[in-house]
This record gives sequence, structure tokens and C-alpha cells, in this order.
Amino acid sequence: MQVLRSLYINNRFFQCVGVLVAMFVTSFIFPSLILIPKILFFLFVSVAIADIIVLYRVKKGIHAVRFVPEKLSNGDENEIRIFLENFYPFRVSLNVIDEIPHQFQRRDVNFKLQLAPRTTSTISYTLRPVKRGEYHFGVVNVFVSSPLGLFRRRYKMGSEVMVPVYPSFIQMRRYELLAISDRLTETGIKKIRRLGHNMEFEQIKEYVTGDDFRTINWKATARKSTLMVNHYQDERSQQVYSLIDKGRVMQMPFNGMSLLDYAINASLVISNIAIRKSDKAGIITFQDKIGTTLAAGKQGKQMTQIMEVLYNQKTAFRESDFSALFTHVRRKINQRSLLLLFTNFESIFGLQRQLPFIRKLAHHHLVVVIFFENTEISQMVEEPATSVRGIYYKTIAEKFIYEKKLIVKELNKSGIQALLTSPDRLTVDTINKYLELKARGMI
Repeated sequence: MQVLRSLYINNRFFQCVGVLVAMFVTSFIFPSLILIPKILFFLFVSVAIADIIVLYRVKKGIHAVRFVPEKLSNGDENEIRIFLENFYPFRVSLNVIDEIPHQFQRRDVNFKLQLAPRTTSTISYTLRPVKRGEYHFGVVNVFVSSPLGLFRRRYKMGSEVMVPVYPSFIQMRRYELLAISDRLTETGIKKIRRLGHNMEFEQIKEYVTGDDFRTINWKATARKSTLMVNHYQDERSQQVYSLIDKGRVMQMPFNGMSLLDYAINASLVISNIAIRKSDKAGIITFQDKIGTTLAAGKQGKQMTQIMEVLYNQKTAFRESDFSALFTHVRRKINQRSLLLLFTNFESIFGLQRQLPFIRKLAHHHLVVVIFFENTEISQMVEEPATSVRGIYYKTIAEKFIYEKKLIVKELNKSGIQALLTSPDRLTVDTINKYLELKARGMI
């Protein structure tokens, strides 16, 4: 019974049966030919039995193992590998079907290959999740055919495994490595010259070749009878908070992901960059009420805590309450900080409802409002209009784009920093803005 459950018929079997049926039908017209299909029939049955025997003679003819990361990176291509080993004494044809999580809605994870006897092979493919959460992989199905090719034997390898999808840690690591090696400009990060000194006194030490003579401390030099200089370091430990709006305005999709997930990915990256720049990073999420608050810090486990906080964010995409955000920030953040507010405004009227609360935040902190361009509308404006309807649509699209620019002006007029960007440029533009404000000594 177990053999029947794992035994499948190939197309070659039906093709042979079709040929035999045609030959038997022909023999009714030409009776003298009846002996040929009879001989071929018994030969076919013998070959079919032999095919089944060679497939099942080896108890475990194929070994397969799926290698999947402990966690997947949201919005990135994640590599999945399947290792195969052939224990049959002959070359086999394999059809490998991996049971990937239903969230991907893919039915093409199907690989065909041939494997020589006593050899191994590795299949590699990528998956791009677009939502955070738990993803369940099933078993790896391997269908094996012998050189005869009439039947296939099915092997079910492995067991179900759950893999969590976290915010884009691949993107975070890429920018982290570039920041460490001072190569951020390779990904579009601007090289910004620091204005002023923005330095704080650290200690007095003896002069060594290369020290700036302008930092010589003459009083200490007189006391020690040797040249002494003041040693400075960059101001440190500024607080950088990512305020993530989880309201309905962040539900809009782009390239399969919501604006909220783009904001979460960018928050992870900018938090890591801030900590690398010796600042403190924290997270506050909100919609109709305050969600999660993680106090700013730069300890060794801070990035792990930030990643866990961002991974566990869930939302009903309700109307955002900026008054609750202002009250919470005033109560929880006492030190002047950089607040990166990830939200979205589609019209000037949407901004005007929330502007009083953003202004109150800006009285006590440096606020950067980060919102999104509508890329589909931008594409519509760039395309030439070929009809009256096209001209009408293009005019409306230009009005929406103009409103976005008005929002930027309105924020700047209130002394609030504004960053209008497309979702795919969000991370780069946010890092640029952070580095610009840091270079200008505003934080």
C-alpha cells in the first residue's frame, strides 16, 4: 500500500499504451499483424515491472535537505538551497517541488535535473517576502525516474518548519558595512561637509606631531614646561527616535509592500546608522493610540531590541491620533531629540489637521516629517497625453504633485524639516537627511 501511495505514472507510460492500442486496432484490419502487438504488450509489461523494481530496490535512493535561513529579510531576495544526493547505481531524472509558504502565492518552485550515480547536487533559488510574520515551509517532494522512465517514485523529505520574516536586516547590514568602511556614497548617500566644529572637550594631553597647533593650551604648557594641547571629540549620545505612523495613510502598496513596511525597514537602517555614529536610537509607533515605545539607547543589545520591536508591529490601519503622539512624546522624551516622523499626507488639508500637533513637537525637538511621493501619479505626468481624457488625467495628476510640494513648503514655513521621497528611495534619503542635520550641528 505504501508503494502505491508513492508511485506515479509518467507520460511515457501513456504514450506506450497509446501506441499499443493503435497497433491492436490496426491488427483488426490486418489480422496477420496481431502477433506483433501481443509480443510488444508482454514486453511492455515486463519493462514496467522492471522499472518499479529498480525504483524500489534501494530503500532510500535519494537524500534531500532544504537549507533555509533562521529568519528571512522583508523586501529582499533571500536564498534558499536544496541539497540532493543520489544513492541509486544509475543516472536518475529528478523533479523537485518545494512546498514554500502560502504567502508567496507561487506554483513555479519546480526544478528538473539529472543526477549521476553516487553524486550530489545543490539547487538554489530566492524568495522575496513582502510582509512580516511567520512563514511555514512544508516538505521537499522529490520525484525520481529511472532511465526507463515509465514510473516515478515520490520521496517526501524533511518536515514543516516555521521561519519568521523580520524587517530588512539584509539592507541594514549592507549600509552598516558601507558606513564602517566609509563607502556610503556608493549607494547614493551624499558626502556632506561638516559645518563648524561641533566638538566637545575631552582631555588635555601632550603635543604630538600632527596635532592642530590652534588647540595648544598655553596655561597647561607653562605648568608642564612642555607643549600641551586640548583634545576634542565629536559630540555624542544625541537621541534619534523613529516615530512610525501605523494608520490608514500607510496602507498604500508599492512594489508589493505597504508604505508601513518601507518605513519599518528604513527605521531599522537609520537606527543602526545612528548607533554607529555614537548616537542613541529609539522607536515609537502609533495609530489611533500609542503602540510600542522603546527608549533611545546604544547598548550592545539595543539593535536586537529594535529589530524585535519592529518585527512585532501589527496594525489595523486606523485613523492616526497625532494629539496622543504629542502627549506621549512630551511625557517620555525629556531631552531634545531628533524625531524622524514616518507618515504620509496626500493633500494639504490632511496636513493642516495634524500640523498644530507637529508644531508643538517641533517646539521641543528637531522634527523631520518624512512622507511619500505617489510614483504612479508621477509616471502619469511624465507620459504624453494622446486624448482629451489623457489631458484631464494628467492635469489632475499634476495637481496632486503640486499639493505634495505645498505640504513641504507649509512644513518649512513652520520651521519643520520635511522629506518628500519615493518608497524605493526612502532609506537612502533618510540617511542623507540624518547626516545633513548632523553635519550642520542641528543635533
